[in-house]
This record gives sequence, structure tokens and C-alpha cells, in this order.
Amino acid sequence: MRLTEFWRRMALLFGEGYAESWAADVVVDELGGRTVTEALADGVPAKEVWRAVCRSVEVPAQLR
Repeated sequence: MRLTEFWRRMALLFGEGYAESWAADVVVDELGGRTVTEALADGVPAKEVWRAVCRSVEVPAQLR
């Protein structure tokens, strides 16, 4: 998954204004206690991060 697709899905899920804030502020246990932003900066593949987001919040099937 490309980062552009990752951020498109995040915006659809959380809304344009909130997606980046959620990614920077919410710690996801499955990402080793890191935020989405931290995990991506550490080189975790976007697809793996997206799957962790999907498991941590209710994501509609069409966005998975």
C-alpha cells in the first residue's frame, strides 16, 4: 500500500481534519506502543500500519 492510499483511507475513516491528528496522538499497542506517525517514520510498512488501525477501531468493510 502506498502512503497516498494509506492517508486517503485515514481521511475517509476519521475525516480530513482529524486523520493526521489521530495518527499523531493515539498510541496503538499493536504498533509497539507507538502512534501511527511514529510507526511510519520508523519504517513500518503502510499496509501493516493500516491493518493495526483497522484492528484498533471499527473500520467499515469497504475501507479495509
